[in-house]
Amino acid sequence: MTPPTEASVRPASTDPDQLERLERRLADPPPAGLRTAFSALATAHFRYYVAGVLVTSTGGWVQRIAQDWLVLSLTGSPTAVGITTMCQFVPSLVLGLGGGVIADRFPKRRVLSVTMTLMGLLAGVLAVLVLTGAVQVWHVDVVALLLGMTIAVDNPTRQSFVSELAPAGQLRSAVSMVSSTFQTGALLGPAIAGVLLSGVGSGWAFALNGASYVVALALLVRIPARPAAARSGGDRELRPAVDYARHAPTVRWPILLAGVLGMFTLSLPVSLSAFAKDVFHSGSAGYGLLSSALALGAIAGAVVSARQPATPRLRALVRNAALLAVAELLCALAPSVWTFVPLLVVLGACSINFITTAQAMIQLTTPPALRGRVLSVYLLVFFGGGAAGGPLVGALCDHGGPQLAMLVAGVVSGIAAASLAVWISHREHLRLAVTMPSVRITHR
Repeated sequence: MTPPTEASVRPASTDPDQLERLERRLADPPPAGLRTAFSALATAHFRYYVAGVLVTSTGGWVQRIAQDWLVLSLTGSPTAVGITTMCQFVPSLVLGLGGGVIADRFPKRRVLSVTMTLMGLLAGVLAVLVLTGAVQVWHVDVVALLLGMTIAVDNPTRQSFVSELAPAGQLRSAVSMVSSTFQTGALLGPAIAGVLLSGVGSGWAFALNGASYVVALALLVRIPARPAAARSGGDRELRPAVDYARHAPTVRWPILLAGVLGMFTLSLPVSLSAFAKDVFHSGSAGYGLLSSALALGAIAGAVVSARQPATPRLRALVRNAALLAVAELLCALAPSVWTFVPLLVVLGACSINFITTAQAMIQLTTPPALRGRVLSVYLLVFFGGGAAGGPLVGALCDHGGPQLAMLVAGVVSGIAAASLAVWISHREHLRLAVTMPSVRITHR
């Protein structure tokens, strides 16, 4: 029996009955062309924002590579790198929901100006500690913890700010453009970090990141401030956002799956530093190369994602998660650096496709009044997974090597994707189909 045709859905309904039918109503329009994929750039204010993202993401990745390599150099332990990663993500567990309240309560441009100023100052502190020779591991961990506290407010504000700069019809394009811009920074940052680490040391890498926030703040002030809308006391409450996230299938499932996959996706730098040091013996320059290969794939994946249907479906989310799991397994089994690097490109593309699909689905199906808080729930779970995954991946690298860590990532991600697909197919009546040249296999 042929299932009913799916109609398009608009991101405004809060009726519980409609929420339970939300996935079955999602549209599947034809893929957009390149012009549509980059349509959000037609807005001048969005262009300023994207330019700022490029500058800060490049600087942020320079700092991330320098931070991980600094800790690895000071301790010789991937576990210590994992603990530093955990310090950066733990604040999202404690403060993430509060960050969403701030994002919904205060003008977003003002909040971003404060968070970017703080992140620039923290980078400056690390630069001074390293350049004066006073740095110790606990200094790096404390700065990572403070940075994580700032990010807990910055992330939901930044993501919900995108929806203020781009019309609803261009939101998928805007989310993908921000993702591809961030990944462009992730491509440039490790390359710059590799040059700085091998040439002048990590102190100047941290200084460069601090300077990047000065440029980003100059771009941010060119975006006109939006007057604060009249808000009720309910805007300070988290319960409406949590209830919405629990009952809307197109919010609930992306959040749950992102939590599991985030354990390993956000900890990839831990694995890559161990691959560079212990497997390929390529030093900091090799670490930068591996990180750049991952980012190159992510850029390609973000461009492809921008051309997908404006409103993604849960079926696409499950498919992208499964592809990510396969890419992780292939990386774990790669016999040499010559096969590992191309597979990292594939892994980066699969990773950003999953993340972009999850974020677009949540933003497009969440009412604007709840968007900041619902995004904070998503980020709480996603970065919470990263906080748990950092020490786990570090321990796996220490005791079994980075290949084991990557293998476990692929297996766990695959089980999560398969389990969710089966659960959705029965509980949400999702129709999963696989089409081959002359055979169509359909599970109902």
